[in-house]
Order: sequence, then C-alpha cells, then structure tokens
Amino acid sequence: MNRLRGTFLSSIIRASSPVVSNIRHACGEVPGAKGLVVGIYQKEGDKGPKLTSSGEKLNERVHGRLEELICQTKIDGRLGRGKVFNNIDPEYSAIAVVGVGLEGIGFNELEMLDEGMENVRKAAGIGARSLQEVGCQEVWVDSMEYAEQAAEGAGLATWCFTQQLSKKNTPLVPKLELYDSPELDNWTRGIFKADAQNLARRLSDAAANCMTPTTFAQNAVDALCPCGITVEVRTMDWIETQRLHSFLMIAKGSCEPPVLMELSYCGTEPEEKPIMFLGKGITFNTGGINLRSCKEMDEYRASMSGAAACVAMLRCCAALSLPINIVCILPLCENMPSGMSCKPGDVVTLLNNKTMAVRDLDKAGVVVMADPLLYGQATYKPRLVVDVATLGTGTQKAFGGGATGIFSNSHYIWKQFQGAGALTGDRVWRLPLWNYYKKQVTDELGYDLSNDGRGRASSCLAAAVLSEMVPCSDWAHLDTRGTGMLTTYGIMPYLTKGRMTGRPTRTLVQFIYQLACPNHK
Repeated sequence: MNRLRGTFLSSIIRASSPVVSNIRHACGEVPGAKGLVVGIYQKEGDKGPKLTSSGEKLNERVHGRLEELICQTKIDGRLGRGKVFNNIDPEYSAIAVVGVGLEGIGFNELEMLDEGMENVRKAAGIGARSLQEVGCQEVWVDSMEYAEQAAEGAGLATWCFTQQLSKKNTPLVPKLELYDSPELDNWTRGIFKADAQNLARRLSDAAANCMTPTTFAQNAVDALCPCGITVEVRTMDWIETQRLHSFLMIAKGSCEPPVLMELSYCGTEPEEKPIMFLGKGITFNTGGINLRSCKEMDEYRASMSGAAACVAMLRCCAALSLPINIVCILPLCENMPSGMSCKPGDVVTLLNNKTMAVRDLDKAGVVVMADPLLYGQATYKPRLVVDVATLGTGTQKAFGGGATGIFSNSHYIWKQFQGAGALTGDRVWRLPLWNYYKKQVTDELGYDLSNDGRGRASSCLAAAVLSEMVPCSDWAHLDTRGTGMLTTYGIMPYLTKGRMTGRPTRTLVQFIYQLACPNHK
C-alpha cells in the first residue's frame, strides 16, 4: 500500500483539448510505458457517477483507490471529461478515466444516431490520445460495453500523419489492446475499420507532388494486393482505346499521365452481380483554366478523397471476408491549367453518345467521372452503383462537416445508407434528385447537357449530371465536399483538426456489410 500512497499526477481531459502539456513528463519518457483507458458513466438523478464493469474490477484491484481519486477530483462522467492518474497500479503507468455520458443511452431518432456507440468512440478516442500524449507506448482500452466502437475511436484518435516528418519529429503511435473483455472479435473488427479510415486519411493528406496518379496507383497496389484483391492499372494508351474522352479532356491539362484503376473483390460466387463503386480521383484540382483562389488551394490535394475512401473500404471488406462481390473504378488525374487544358465551352461526346459542354473547369469532377461511370456499368453489369466524390460546395455550405450529402434514385439504398451512418457516427443525409435540377443541366440548344447547369444548387446540379450516366441502375451519389477533406468545423474528438478525415470510409463498409449480411445485426 505504500506504493498506492505515493504521489500521483492528474490532469483534466476535455473533448477539445485531450490533455494538458504539464503531464507529459509523468510517464512520457519511460520506455515501454503502459496506459489504460476506463470509462465512467455520468451521474443521473440521485445516483453518482458509475464506473464501467471493467472499471469497477480495476477499482477493486487497487483497493478502492481509483474511486477515491474520482471523488477527490470531482469527475462526474460527462462525455469526454476526465483525468489521467499516475502511479495507481503497478502494471499501468497512467490510467485515463473518461466520461462516457449517460448509461444505457441508445438510438436517438431526432439525431439519426446511435448515441451509445458514438459516445464510446469519443470517450475511447479522447482517453487513448491523452495517454499517447504522455508517452504511453501501449494503450489498453476498456470496451465500455461496445468493443468495436472503442477500437474505432482509439484507432482513429491515435493515428498521426507521419510521412512528411523527419524521424526526430515523428510522434509515437501506441499499440492498442482490449482490456478485460471477451469481445476480441468485435475489437478486431473495429481496428480493421479504423485502419481502413486511416489509410484513406494517409492517401488524402499526402502532398500533391507525393500523391500523383501514378503514386496513388502504386499505394493502392501495395495496400490491396496482399488482401487478394485483383488490381488492374490502366494507362494512357488503354484509356484512349476505350474512348474515355471526358476523362482525357481534363487529364490532358497536366504533364502527369492519367491512370484508371479497376479493383475487384470476389467474396462470393463469381457469377453473382457485383456492387460497383466509382471514386473521384483528381489528385490535385486547381480548377484548370477557371483557376480557383490560391488561398487554401492546397486542400484540393484531397479532391481524390473519394478514390481513397473506395480503396480503404475495399481493403476493409477483404479483411472482414464479407460474402459479396465488389468492383471499384478509380479515374486518377490532375486538373491543371496549361496550353493543353480543356477550354470553357469545349464539347465532348460521351460513351452513351450524348454530348457534354464543359463550361466550367472548376466543376471538372463530373467530367472526369462521366465516361468511367458508363464504362464500368457496360463492363461489369453491376446490381447497383455508388459513386463517391467531392463535387459541389452546396453540401459543404448546407451541412458543414455534419453529414455527407447523398442523392439516390432508390429509396432502399438511401435507407441502407441512413442506417449505416447512424451506426458509424458518420452520417449521410438525402438531398433532392428532382427533374427540376435535371432540366437545368439538360435543357440546352447546342448540346445534350452541360457540366455546370444553371443556378446555385451546385451539389444538386452535379448529381443531376451524373444521373444522366445511370439510366437503368439503382444508384447513389455521395457528395463528400464538406466531410471528406480537412477537419475544420464541429470536429469529432477522435479526428484531428487540420488533417484529412478519411470519411465516409466506415459508413461505406457498414453499408456493404448490411447488404452482404442482411440477417445479422
């Protein structure tokens, strides 16, 4: 008991600032230091704050010392609030006690969110990052009754973008382990999902000169081939032979050669029709001749975040061995101004023999995607089509970072995505795909459709253009302009401010899981 009466150091944990700097020396410089995250439920009515079942076992192990410290420091279990204690337990150098909110909270219909799951992600993420900042090289995490979500929160919160840092400045990424729970399968599934989103974050966050179309393709090959996924990398000659002219119209403005990737995952009978994903892969988007403002243009290195999310989703589906067939089409290029660039007003004939006027090169996403979308349907005959892209500013202005906009010609697909987003905490919200908008992109005299349409509903108009490429298939378009790029507003505590989000990778995985295993909850 002398050890337990030794000094301890506590520090406030807040959702906006996981841990203050004055605790860094406590265990941060101890090689192999282990930390532990435990949850505490919020006090309710006359009941005081209550530790989770694993937390109560830990409290018994340290002879009530943890509960005593909680009382002394007035931890009340509010979501994301807590403290880090040192020198309480001989095995763990630091223990983070983090509020999980109200016990037993579940699905909130008004929020369209399973708040119990999301609260665990937040608590686990805040606790794990707090221990990471004090130098713990190994972090054990209480499941808080949701092992999968605890793994997601901890895995996302402790990830760091390290590719462009010198070895001296590379932060520590701790090893994560599940504490005192038999739900190892659920924990592993959560780690797979977090790793997948982190892959999308890494691809999206890399500098544009380090993530060209060719480099992206190589990274995708490295990530997917070990998982048994078939990867075809198509170069310029093949693209020209297949007459993907809309794609080439944008790609020709850059000296970086375009690439079209075809990814195939076969999880069930080969003859079963696949689900087809198309991810927008503009690895840097200047706006072409319609040059964007230089201020914050560097964020548009993530105009390929749709393609990154598709690569990450496919790797996770393979890791989970989901019984379903999936194909992904990824058109990769840069949109740059040069003497070879497409000019405003240029017209291209698409694979469906419709003509498109490219009137605004700042809206090049739909042009790049048009022919690949038609090619993928003709080649694979998918049972449904999903495209993921950062297109219109409309969703960004409407939702901020709160939700991904979804447009669909199928109510069933929309409900599946809505349910998936409610479970992952990465929500989607349906926007209109009405004839009102289709007329604004097709009611032209000199050509069949334009890439920008008329009016200010940028996201709805972009969806209307893409809908012309899917006349027969069940289809959904996810516009991630506000969610798939930099984390700026309404930051989830398990993501990092000023870095790319990797969204909506986990929602895509959950959507696929629901289709592959409809009888499993």
